[in-house]
Amino acid sequence: MTYNWFAKVYDDLMDDSLYEKWLNYTEKYIPEGEAILELGSGTGILGLKLKESGYDITGLDLSDEMLSLAYNRQLEEGVTFPLIQGDMRDLKDLPVYANVICYSDALCYMKDENELYSVFKEVYSKLENEGLFLFDVHSTYQIEAFLNTSFHAETDGIVFLWDSFEGEEPYSVEHELSFFVNSEDNSYDRYEETHKERTYPLDMYKKLIQKAGFNKIEVCADFTEEVKEDSRRWFFACKK
Repeated sequence: MTYNWFAKVYDDLMDDSLYEKWLNYTEKYIPEGEAILELGSGTGILGLKLKESGYDITGLDLSDEMLSLAYNRQLEEGVTFPLIQGDMRDLKDLPVYANVICYSDALCYMKDENELYSVFKEVYSKLENEGLFLFDVHSTYQIEAFLNTSFHAETDGIVFLWDSFEGEEPYSVEHELSFFVNSEDNSYDRYEETHKERTYPLDMYKKLIQKAGFNKIEVCADFTEEVKEDSRRWFFACKK
């Protein structure tokens, strides 16, 4: 999934407290100073926090728009780390890393089980022995909670509408995004994007992770809790 106008409002819509929680979750498993590849690194907020916490971080994202915002953020903060434009389904040109992370449900943008498995397999091939892969996804409960919901906001001259509908596949959702952008003559130009997300039952994730080669897997929900029927986000810690 590439981001266009959504990239410009992404940070304003995100819950800032999540970044500290992702940082704490990472610190729970990965010692300070180790190398980390962050897949779906977005606008670079978590990457900066990891860098400032002593990690050797590299960010990878498919979206040029997100990477541009991440680079500008590095310039503003005076903190730099490598940013790579790339597809997490194909990591063959990258070196081996001690750890890989992928948060903010980025894996839910994989269109089917084959694409999801290809990411798990690619990550496994790029991890050092004993290396960790940490990631999160929407739970099936959260996907169902998205259905038939609407949200709107306004920021920096952009009026933003978000409507979510049931997708064609089980546990999938389609987010229809409309952006009304204020132009110089005080009129509004309209832009539209559709973002599709999909998740799977917990056992399917475990099956695909194990198929990729991982045999040590810890699962929790909502950062620190046991998995329950109404858990909104599942977390996986997988060791090579």
